[in-house]
Amino acid sequence: MIKQIYRGQTTIPEAAREYDLTQAEIETWMSEAEAVMDNALKANPKDVAEQYEKRLSELKEAYGEAMLEVKFLKKLQRHLASTDES
Repeated sequence: MIKQIYRGQTTIPEAAREYDLTQAEIETWMSEAEAVMDNALKANPKDVAEQYEKRLSELKEAYGEAMLEVKFLKKLQRHLASTDES
């Protein structure tokens, strides 16, 4: 619907009637769409890719640490269980 309005295929009042919305709702969505488009134009795709790569690396590191902790806790649990049996 927003695309249709931007392309001139429909107007805000027509879209509001067709989709049973208020004009204010559609205008809000259009403002939000414009803000997203502005941000998309400002963002350098290379910068975005670098941010994702950095975050992925951080998450992999955290996952590795969590797996080591799980292994340690399992060994500790087995050790404590065997100590209790003695």
